[in-house]
Amino acid sequence: MATQTAAAPMKNSNAKLQEAISGWGFILPAFLILFVFMILPLFVAGYFSLTDWNGRRPLTSPDPFELVGLENYQTLLVSGRRVDDFYNALKNTVYYVAGVVPTQTAIALVLAVIVNQRWLKGRGFFRTAFYFPSITSSIVVSMIFLFLFSNTGPVNGAIRALFPGYQNVSWLTDNNGLIHNFFGLFGVTSRTAPEFLTETEIFRISLWEWISGPSVAMFTIMVLAIWTTIGTMMVVYLAALQNIPSHVYEAAAVDGATQVQIFRKITLPLLRPTTFFVVTLGLIGTFQVFDQVYMLRDEQTRESTMSVAYLVYDTAFNLSDPRMGLASATAVTLFIIIFVATILQRRLVGGDRPVDQ
Repeated sequence: MATQTAAAPMKNSNAKLQEAISGWGFILPAFLILFVFMILPLFVAGYFSLTDWNGRRPLTSPDPFELVGLENYQTLLVSGRRVDDFYNALKNTVYYVAGVVPTQTAIALVLAVIVNQRWLKGRGFFRTAFYFPSITSSIVVSMIFLFLFSNTGPVNGAIRALFPGYQNVSWLTDNNGLIHNFFGLFGVTSRTAPEFLTETEIFRISLWEWISGPSVAMFTIMVLAIWTTIGTMMVVYLAALQNIPSHVYEAAAVDGATQVQIFRKITLPLLRPTTFFVVTLGLIGTFQVFDQVYMLRDEQTRESTMSVAYLVYDTAFNLSDPRMGLASATAVTLFIIIFVATILQRRLVGGDRPVDQ
């Protein structure tokens, strides 16, 4: 009896050890991929952000770079020649995020609710049609938009034909902000705006420029981003909708709740974790926007369409003066901005809070 009693803990210990080994064996490949392609590059970028490496000197050469401490961050955020570019890119990116994330989330939710209805005929077709832009190459879609919204493209041609007063319209080359254009309807321009807006500067950019809104060229990129991302978000919402028990809706219908009340009181609260996930994906993706900007911008719209992610590329691979250390500092700063934005929206959306709160 004593021998059996002593053998039981040993057997349990061996079983737990085997379970631990099996668990680590399953997660090790995914962890290695995550470590090699995400965690390690983050630390490498953080290290190079403290150097003056230009990206051209081989790392195997003698003294390829020098440690400069926080000099790159000072150049980027405080008093360097890149300060204006960074805060201008940050302004553009913030407007881009503020416009794209809520819009794509709302449209994706509406589309998911529509294609989830049993009475809808051809639901498979509509699901495929809405999702198809998300799996199409962003470069190909950007080239299509470049054709549609170019100076001689069909969109600008149709506007000139329908509205004779807008013969100079050109979406992709218009640097005017949407909010400035709206103020212009009432005669408010930079010359007639209050002095405190034009003379007060925050991070070396006037308040008047801060409230410009996204430029018309950037708005075109935003439309492209919304159209190509709502499909993915719709699929996520659709999966969540189909996981809501049907008896919940049946009970609400028996109690006399209307469709609007069911959507507000049942569907939206139960979709809170999904909304948190969708908004998080949207924030990360929009703050890192690069390929659409790369394809649709030109030197004429450089300032009004510059994003922080594109600034990283422009700094690192500038033909005349590449500065990989400064680009790394910009990338690390962008990571911190995304991290803070994610934490803030976690507190606002509260994806882990109970539904009854």
